[in-house]
Amino acid sequence: MAGLVSIIMPSYNTAEFIAESIQSVQAQLYKDWELLIVDDCSTDETDDVVKPYLVDQRITYLKNEKNSGAAISRNRALREAKGKWIAFLDSDDLWVPDKLSKQIEFMEEHGYPFSYTNYIEIDSDGKRNGVTVTGPKRITKTGMFNYCWVGCLTVIYDAEVIGLIQVADIKKNNDYAMWLKVCKKADCYLLNEELALYRRGRAGSISTHSIKRLIGWHYKLHKEAEGKNSFVALVNTGRNLFFGLYKKKRYVKKR
Repeated sequence: MAGLVSIIMPSYNTAEFIAESIQSVQAQLYKDWELLIVDDCSTDETDDVVKPYLVDQRITYLKNEKNSGAAISRNRALREAKGKWIAFLDSDDLWVPDKLSKQIEFMEEHGYPFSYTNYIEIDSDGKRNGVTVTGPKRITKTGMFNYCWVGCLTVIYDAEVIGLIQVADIKKNNDYAMWLKVCKKADCYLLNEELALYRRGRAGSISTHSIKRLIGWHYKLHKEAEGKNSFVALVNTGRNLFFGLYKKKRYVKKR
């Protein structure tokens, strides 16, 4: 295995969780990484929490001049990234220690430039809720337009193959907008192991919003980020709703 991994971490008011997220990166068995944290004008104690970790020279802490949203923050980190591999971890989520080593070995062994893994859900206190989320073994461009099967915290892609990705400034679903761009260049493959922990139900997170809002965000994704006309945006939103229900039945496993 070889190559620097650039880990993209936007942050906003996650002082309660970000230390644990950073520690899960530092605990990786794969040591050749850089962590790019972009703070979006947090109003809590995020600065104070992050400061002690900056003695690790692999960690870079950037601050936006004004509150701009996760899309702008991720775009900025991606422009700063120096790695062959690009990985993503939000500032309230976690990785298991062998996440990077297993996933990069999987990608190099098979020649995959784009991959994702299963993840386990945890609550706001970090306790597992018995839910594991997986997905299709292979996601083509059409498959990705059907639904966002991948969890952001599980994705890695090869920047030497995919190139620099920048997404439109949409407030929600900007990670999905990114995968739609990446999947136009490479199919996405599943490493069928639980290598990440997704914190579900935190106040303000997308998992706490209504179905009506989620529908609106999917429409804006296709209309604004993908530049589709209103009819196509509506059709694609309908596809997302249908396959979202399918995902819950087929790929969300409750113990």
